[in-house]
Amino acid sequence: MTDELHHGEAGERSEGAHIQLPAPTFWPMVFAFGLTLLFAGLVTHWAVGVVGFVITFRAALGWWHNVIPHEEHEEVPIEPELRPAPILVETRSVVRLRAGEQGHRQRVPEEVHPYSAGLWGGLIGGAVMAALACLYGLFAQHSIWYPVNLLAGVVIPGMGSATLEQLRAFNGLAFIAALVGHICISGLMGIVYAVMLPMFPKYAPFWAGILMPLFWSGLVATTLNVIDPAMNGRINWLWFVICQLAFGLVGGYFIARSTSIKTMQSWTLAERAFVEAPGVRPVREDEEK
Repeated sequence: MTDELHHGEAGERSEGAHIQLPAPTFWPMVFAFGLTLLFAGLVTHWAVGVVGFVITFRAALGWWHNVIPHEEHEEVPIEPELRPAPILVETRSVVRLRAGEQGHRQRVPEEVHPYSAGLWGGLIGGAVMAALACLYGLFAQHSIWYPVNLLAGVVIPGMGSATLEQLRAFNGLAFIAALVGHICISGLMGIVYAVMLPMFPKYAPFWAGILMPLFWSGLVATTLNVIDPAMNGRINWLWFVICQLAFGLVGGYFIARSTSIKTMQSWTLAERAFVEAPGVRPVREDEEK
């Protein structure tokens, strides 16, 4: 099968019968041969170098005259029937998508949950977690103050080495420390959940409610075993993991049910600066309603 010949590019519209190409010349090859002899004379005999110099000088002159004062060309005929058809220019224009429009060039996540939902979800999950912890203390230690005093031992020195009767008894300072610490940690963890949930592709409340509590439980157990081994030995880690899972599932479900907010990555500079710029700042969907 023979290859088809085409002359010129598809976009060329010239109707000329010939095209100009640089004229072929043999002087570059002669010049290279002379250079080879010239350098070979450095390691063989001076006569070889002289011959190489003469050939190189003559080839340089010949090559020079192919270009200066006028470059030599040759005419190559063109067969019109072998020329490709010209490209027709259409009047249609390309509509460019703005960043964020129809998911164009957006970063994940496209929507996030409000921090307020994370705060409330953390507090609700913390309440469920505290109820389960008190239930464990009531059935296992016959006192709801046992888990409270253990939690207060994180900030109050000596609680880990207290007697069993002291851990079962009410302690006002330990109660306030445990209450404030539990509220702060629950709220912060809820905000972390609000940021983390949109990054899960599917079943975010389920996976976040299991993976994060398990990771947090392992981290606490490892750290507490080094910092305070005595307190680490008094914690029932099965109930601790159950309470953490309850916090993750309840708080994650509440946060996932909240209204999502689109990120500002698709906003224009005028929108991010909250500048009223008619004609420049487009009206968003939430503003049209």
